[in-house]
Amino acid sequence: MSYYFSKMLNISFDDAITKVTEELKKEGFGILTEIDVKEALRKKLNVDFRRYKILGACNPPFAYQALQAEDKIGTMLPCNVIVQEAPDGRVEVAAIDPIASMQAVRNPALEGFALEVQSRLKKVIDSL
Repeated sequence: MSYYFSKMLNISFDDAITKVTEELKKEGFGILTEIDVKEALRKKLNVDFRRYKILGACNPPFAYQALQAEDKIGTMLPCNVIVQEAPDGRVEVAAIDPIASMQAVRNPALEGFALEVQSRLKKVIDSL
């Protein structure tokens, strides 16, 4: 089982960020955090790295449900989505598969939540 869903796009990196943010919003997700990995690695290690951003996406109603069912689930929140440049000039967008990440928790109360979040994140990736 893969731990993510992904899609390669023939658009600019900045357009991919805009598009994925819009599609996440349609599915009830907002972006809580945005980590610019290229910039962080340049500052901390003085290395050059491809454009790579981690978007911390959150759907508040689902996050609330999950936190009620499992108080340590915050260690796995938010749902991360990455946007990265590929060597061939395309841009890859990938999202975590919450079913794969929730298997380690083993709490049946999270199953329905994880299936719904999985469905919405797959829809986001498929719509790109």
